[in-house]
Amino acid sequence: MDLSKTNKRTTSDRISESDNDNDHQNVHEKKKKVEAPPLCPYLDTINRQLLDFDFEKLCSISLSQINVYACLVCGKYFQGRGTNTYAYTHSVAEGHHVFLNLHTLKFYCLPDNYEIVDHSLNDIKYVFNPTFSEKQIRELDTTSKRSRAIDGTMYSTGIVGMNNIKANDYCNVILQSLSHVTPLRNFFLRKSNCLMVEEPHERLIQRFGELMRKLWNPRNFKAHVSPHEMLQAVVLASNKKFKFTEQGDPIDFLSFFLRSVDLALKKLENPSIIDRTFLGHMRIHKRKIPPLELEESHKRELLNTVEYSETVEEKSFRYLTCDLLPPPLFKDQQTEKIPQVNLYKLLEKFNATTERKYETPKGNLMKRFEITQLPPYLILYIKRFTKNTFFVEKNPTIVNFPIKNLDFGDILTPEVKAKHPCTTYDLVANIVHFSGSAQGTYRVHVLHKGSGQWYELQDLHVTPILPEMIKLSEAYIQIYELQKENSLSDNNDNK
Repeated sequence: MDLSKTNKRTTSDRISESDNDNDHQNVHEKKKKVEAPPLCPYLDTINRQLLDFDFEKLCSISLSQINVYACLVCGKYFQGRGTNTYAYTHSVAEGHHVFLNLHTLKFYCLPDNYEIVDHSLNDIKYVFNPTFSEKQIRELDTTSKRSRAIDGTMYSTGIVGMNNIKANDYCNVILQSLSHVTPLRNFFLRKSNCLMVEEPHERLIQRFGELMRKLWNPRNFKAHVSPHEMLQAVVLASNKKFKFTEQGDPIDFLSFFLRSVDLALKKLENPSIIDRTFLGHMRIHKRKIPPLELEESHKRELLNTVEYSETVEEKSFRYLTCDLLPPPLFKDQQTEKIPQVNLYKLLEKFNATTERKYETPKGNLMKRFEITQLPPYLILYIKRFTKNTFFVEKNPTIVNFPIKNLDFGDILTPEVKAKHPCTTYDLVANIVHFSGSAQGTYRVHVLHKGSGQWYELQDLHVTPILPEMIKLSEAYIQIYELQKENSLSDNNDNK
């Protein structure tokens, strides 16, 4: 028998065993159990300004996830609480005595090792794990009451900054935008909706729910949150396609995120909250066109064949892609102007009659798009970037769009319009790109419905903004909400 292998034990194993022995004391230890005093004398050493529960719950020394405790004096995480554990050693060496078990949410005093029961600590529990009653959820969009962070900063719930760890602003703007989609937000504020999801998407769903509840927490210690755990879940779920160390495209991240959440939740309910919120339907009319080099007589012959006849494809969508025309190559120096276009002009692409040419590997096609069902929340993607072999070019054209009353009635066929009691939308989020190239930054404008105030959010920076200024931005992704006749009732998002 190889005794070396038998006796080989890692530091993490010893800490885990020590902590387990402490948590499940034998009869002899119970006789020596320390009685908890009526009031812990160290509660005034807790420094709430240093507490940050947004990061992964790992021991700062062993990097283990087992039996992790947060020191409420310095905010660092340590493993175990029994003798010779990292938390115990930290308590003795630094004189820090109050710790929180990040799994059980119980408070302990070390090194004396007794549990602390005190109602004054409930605010720390709530920051770690915010919960919302049905009444609180219903009132989120109707109250203008502001909250105060520990440092005195005033903030509106849902309007808080988000850390940019390195280059994750493209993720931040999507997460901020989705947090203002009412039915999606309400679904994830109910913690029970996030607990029944199985792998491989369990972590992604749970982390998004945690982030959503922190963004809308009316009792935050600080007026910003970190998406660190959420982004780690994204890295794993996307197999490292999306990282927070490299700049990415928000539309790619949005497409991945909606698809992943939909697949995870469809195992619980079908349609999922994603489809009930964003899914629309259209018909795509396609016809193949003959090559240009053929003679006219030959072209006419081909157009009469089955191969070149028009086909119709039924398709669902979660966002609509709006194409920008290339800006003019030559500018008049005396009358130089930034090119502009009306959003309604871009939406003509979907009016069932506008036909455009598309190049495909199998030949050129003529397509026209016919919307057959509008979603409760409509996402518009304004295609600004053109990629070629050498570089990515940005189209700086300003799109003139309405903040309220975007009406789709004119682009729907009469038959489809008759099925929609309302076709008018209001803007709730507007993602913009800053810089002349793809290597720029992203910001988002969101509406706080309770106060009616618009805000610009760029990572940690939160600034009130006038609606008139939003219209001057280089809009990239927009989310519109169908007006009061919205077919998505609150009963649906109670599931």
